[in-house]
Amino acid sequence: MTRSTRRPAGDGPPGARPDGRPADPAVAAVAATVRSLRHGRGLSAEQLAARAGVSKGALVTLENATANPNLATLVRIADALGVSVSTLVERRAPQPVQVTDAATAEPLWRGPRGGTARLLLTTPTAAPVELWRWHLPAGESYDSHPHPAGIVETITVLAGTAVVTVDGSEYLVSAGMTATFAGDAAHSYRAAGDDGAELLMTVHLPAPPGRRLGPAAGPDRSS
Repeated sequence: MTRSTRRPAGDGPPGARPDGRPADPAVAAVAATVRSLRHGRGLSAEQLAARAGVSKGALVTLENATANPNLATLVRIADALGVSVSTLVERRAPQPVQVTDAATAEPLWRGPRGGTARLLLTTPTAAPVELWRWHLPAGESYDSHPHPAGIVETITVLAGTAVVTVDGSEYLVSAGMTATFAGDAAHSYRAAGDDGAELLMTVHLPAPPGRRLGPAAGPDRSS
C-alpha cells in the first residue's frame, strides 16, 4: 500500500499559491513566520486557530499566503503566539538606530472611510512596546477584541478628538491628551467631530516568562 503524500491543510509549503503563482513576498514572509512560530510551539493549525479565536480557514489562508491577512487576524495570532505584531510582519534585520517614516510604512489596516493604522516600530526589549500611527477620518472607527492579560495600551491624540471605548465606557480624548488602559477588555477607537483624529498608540507587551527586565526596568515579575 502506498502512503499518501498529501499534507494536512495548513501545512503546505509557504510562498506558493494553490494555482502555482508565486505569492506576494511580504505576504509569503508573514506566512513563513507564522508557520515557523506555530511549529516551534508544537501547535497544529487547529490548535493555533482555536487559541487565536480565528477560523482554521483564515489561518490556512494566511499560512498559504493566498491573501493579505487583515489586522484583526494578525493581532489575534500574535496574541496567541505571545509575540508582537512586528514579529509577524517585519522583514528587516534589527539596526542600532531604527528610523521609520510613517508615510512609507505600509498600513496594516484600512478603514472603509479611508482610515489607516501603521505599525511604526517595536522596541527590541524584553517587554516590547509597539508604536502605531492611526489616521481616523470623521466617522471612522476600529473595534478591537480583548488582548491577553498584561497588555497595556496608550492613546495619544495628536490632532482632532477621539472617543476611546473600554469595556462599554466611553472616554473623550482631545488633541494633546493621552489615555491608557488595560488591553484585556474589549475596546475601540472612534473619531469624534468633523475633523477626524490623528493618534499615536503604544501597545506594551509583557515580558515572556523567564525573561528578566534588568535593574533599569524594574524587578523581575516573571515568577
